[in-house]
Amino acid sequence: MNTMTGHIQLRPYQAEAVRNVLESWEDGVDRTLLILPTGTGKTVVFCKIGEEALRHGGRVLILAHRAELLEQAQDKFESVTGIRPELEKAESTTIDSWCNIVVGSVQSFNEKRLAKFSQDDFTHIIVDEAHHTLAASYMRVLNHFNAKVLGVTATADRGDKRNLGEFYKTVSYEMTLSKAITDGWLCRIRALTLPVRMTVSRTQSGDYTLNDCASAITPYLEDIADQLKENASDRKTVAFLPLIATSQLFRDLCRARGLDAREVNGESDDRAETLEWFHNAGPGSVLCNSMLLTEGWDEPSADCVCVLRPTKIRSLYVQMVGRGTRLFPGKKDVLLLDFLWMSEKHDLVRPCHLVAKNPDLAERISEIMAEETQEEGGRDLLEAEEAAESTAREEREEALRKELEKQRKRQRQLVDPLQFEYSIDKAATAFVPDETQLWQLAPVTDAQKAALEKAGIFPDEITCSGHASRILDILKKRRAEDMTTPRQIRCLEKYGFRDVGTWKFDQAKTLIDRIAGNSWRVPAAINIREYKP
Repeated sequence: MNTMTGHIQLRPYQAEAVRNVLESWEDGVDRTLLILPTGTGKTVVFCKIGEEALRHGGRVLILAHRAELLEQAQDKFESVTGIRPELEKAESTTIDSWCNIVVGSVQSFNEKRLAKFSQDDFTHIIVDEAHHTLAASYMRVLNHFNAKVLGVTATADRGDKRNLGEFYKTVSYEMTLSKAITDGWLCRIRALTLPVRMTVSRTQSGDYTLNDCASAITPYLEDIADQLKENASDRKTVAFLPLIATSQLFRDLCRARGLDAREVNGESDDRAETLEWFHNAGPGSVLCNSMLLTEGWDEPSADCVCVLRPTKIRSLYVQMVGRGTRLFPGKKDVLLLDFLWMSEKHDLVRPCHLVAKNPDLAERISEIMAEETQEEGGRDLLEAEEAAESTAREEREEALRKELEKQRKRQRQLVDPLQFEYSIDKAATAFVPDETQLWQLAPVTDAQKAALEKAGIFPDEITCSGHASRILDILKKRRAEDMTTPRQIRCLEKYGFRDVGTWKFDQAKTLIDRIAGNSWRVPAAINIREYKP
């Protein structure tokens, strides 16, 4: 595949992602996911995929939910492919149009508008920010068209915990945030936990409400502004706050401390001007926003992220932090300011959840990061992850060592099957399975192993199901005749007694009791080699 697209050369992982998605579609998988961290060029990738679909005679719809994402997709597709998509939004429509590439607003596709489209009008649909896919507005569109679907997202998590696997059948390609950083495609993340304790209450089954978040942080905004001044005055900071009022208040508090702060929100008339200011601003600048810039905004020069919107939704947290992970000349890392959030349950997303593979590792990373002092400037997240994994690996190895030792002790307490058979019958011969009875040749079953071990026989030395069956039959018969058990045989033959397998159960028990009563030493009056019960 040619990885040159317009004036853009795809990175190796981008080319692999394109190839994997196209192969999934060719293999008959009509609903697939592409997961790339924020800042790794997912828009470039899906534009290339769209171009390939067009090249093979398809008609493509790129579906998004915000004006910024629509404009971004439209501009990026043109810059990557040289083709300018048409818009399906508000008064702008592509119904009955010959255009083969359309960027559409999901809100515009109401039932009345959808009815004007044939189910076969689009051969391919690309869903930007695919973690929204299961929303009713998206499903209405996706269920209307008979099209192959690609969902593109930075994270497959959803706030309502519903599994995207309800819709998508496969993940064609996924790159983790850790790998993107390690491979040098994103900058490293340094997390600093600041000594500001804030409590947020859970009032509903979903995420924390914006009003609850605002109530939780407002009493502490002055302390937070002080911490921002102390720890990030040499950086360009983007701060996420829950409400316009809190965002504007925090802007004013930052200004009062000598920081160059401005605020932008969905109602701002000067939004473009403010974003342009931040683009050209230097260290000590702070851009406050009330959750406006989580998607569709790129500013690689930002090297500090201040999350003042506590959330239980990892995808939302990833989007906020992703505003600062892009590479930029002279940018060494992004500083992620963390706070001591107190909640009723341990369900808040924290920096550790950006890289942790499981809850246990997340807890370990948090513990390691908590050991860092404020003066040390925080902890590199990947270094903390590596340290946590190293500790977990050592603990797993120690647990394995103990388990192996336990197994060895258990094995020492069990009787070798050959020893058992020879003890009960000196003329015993090795078991030879009857090859006409195929069941005898089969491996020892789990049930047979459990029964043998329970009876005191070491099962690992038994080679086939037929041999196991023979020993289990012998054990059953011996129990019925009150003969010695495998453990009695092992115990007494360890002291040198012979042919214990021919004794009665009570005879062996009496002797073992005498030995135990003599501090587990054979009484001097007993001649081991000549002893007969």
